[in-house]
Amino acid sequence: MTELGAEMHALVERLYPLCRSITGDGVRATLDIVGEYVPLQVHEVPTGTQVLDWTVPQEWNIRDAYVADATGRRVVDFAASSLHVLGYSVPVSATMPLAELRAHLHTLPDHPAWVPYRTSYYKPEWGFCLAEETLDALPDGEYEVRIDSTLADGHLTYAEHVVPGQVADEVIVSCHVCHPSLANDNLAGIAVATFLARALAEQTPYYTYRFIYAPGTIGAITWLARNAERIDRVKHGLVLACAGDPGRLTYKQSRRGDAEIDRVIRHVLAASERPHHVTEFTPYGYDERQYCSPGFNLGVGSLSRTPYAGYPEYHTSADNPDFVSPEAMADTLAVCREAFAVLDRNRQYTNLSPYGEPQLGRRGLYDALGGRSDTKQAQMAMLWVLNLSDGEHSLLDVAERSGLPFDTVAVAAGALQGAGLIKA
Repeated sequence: MTELGAEMHALVERLYPLCRSITGDGVRATLDIVGEYVPLQVHEVPTGTQVLDWTVPQEWNIRDAYVADATGRRVVDFAASSLHVLGYSVPVSATMPLAELRAHLHTLPDHPAWVPYRTSYYKPEWGFCLAEETLDALPDGEYEVRIDSTLADGHLTYAEHVVPGQVADEVIVSCHVCHPSLANDNLAGIAVATFLARALAEQTPYYTYRFIYAPGTIGAITWLARNAERIDRVKHGLVLACAGDPGRLTYKQSRRGDAEIDRVIRHVLAASERPHHVTEFTPYGYDERQYCSPGFNLGVGSLSRTPYAGYPEYHTSADNPDFVSPEAMADTLAVCREAFAVLDRNRQYTNLSPYGEPQLGRRGLYDALGGRSDTKQAQMAMLWVLNLSDGEHSLLDVAERSGLPFDTVAVAAGALQGAGLIKA
C-alpha cells in the first residue's frame, strides 16, 4: 500500500494547481488527467438545462486576476494560487482606493497566514481572497483591480467510469471535482476513487461499479436527473471526500441508516479495529444528501477521515498537498476495498439439508480444513452458515451473530455450496 499511497499523492500534486469550479475548463483539465489513469465517459450538459429543481448555470472561466499597487507590483495574484479569486467572480477592470476595495477582500483573521476559499456561484459578485497579514501590510492608496474572467453560456461537465460486474445492479462511488487548490477536499477523494476503480478492474466483481466525477451539488443533481429511469439499478453507494488527512476514519450513514452499505462499512471498520467514528445521516454535507433525498432515498453513505469543516485547514490554503499523506490515502483505499469485498460476497443462502446437521466428514469438508491454523474457527463458520442459511439471513448476518470474520464465513459458504449443501 505504500507504493499506491505515493502514486495517489503524486496525482493530488498534479491536480492541485488547477483552478476548478462547478463548470469550466478547470474541471475538464482535471478529468483529462484522471482519464490517464482510468478511461472516462465525459458528459457536457448545456447551460439552461433543467435538472430536477435546478438549472445548469453559465460556464465560468478565468485567465488572470490580480490586485496591483501603485508601483504595479501584484499584491494579490491569481497566478500564485487559484484560491486568490472569489469563485465565479464576474470580470472587473478598475482602479480604486483600498477603503473601497476592502469590501471585496476576504481573509481569515483567526489564521492570518492562510488564504480562505470563497465562492459566489449564483449571485454576480467579484472578489479576492488573501492572507490577513497581507491585507494588514497594505498601505492606503489606489490599487489596480483586474479579473479577466468570462461567465457565458456553455456546459456543465461531469464524467463516469464503469467497472462491469457479473450483474447489472450497481454500486456508485461519487466524488466532487469542483474545488480549486484544496488537497483533502477533494483531491484526495478523487485519487482514492481513481485507484479504487483500477483495483476493481483487476477483478471480476459481482456488482457493476459506476464511478461519478461531478461538481458538488449541481453535478450530482444533474447526474440524478439524467439517470432517473435507471436509478433502480443502484443498490449501494459511497461518497468519498476528505480522504487524506491524518484524522481517524469517519463513516456517515445513509438516510436509511440500515442500508446494506451502512452495515458493511460498520462491520469492516469494527473488525479492523481501526480508530473510527460512525455518524447518523444529516441533510448537510457532500453529495450523499442528493442521493439520499427522499424521492431517491438511495443506500448511499459517505466515507471520509476528518469530516467537512472538522479541521482548521478546511477550505483554506493550508489544505495543501503537505496536509494529506500517502499513508492516510492508502488506508482509506484499503477500507473501501475491504468493504466492497464484503459487499460483493454478501449473499443469502438456503440449506438444502436442513433437518439435523449434515455429515460434513463424509463429504470431505472437515478433511479439507486439516492443517489450517484456524481449523476450529472454520468448522464453526460452517455450522453457523448451515444453521442460518434459511433464505432470510445473509453472510453478514452470520458474521455479526457468530462473531467470526466475514472472510472465514464466506469461505465456509463456498465450501458448503461446492458440496451441494446450500444454494444461493
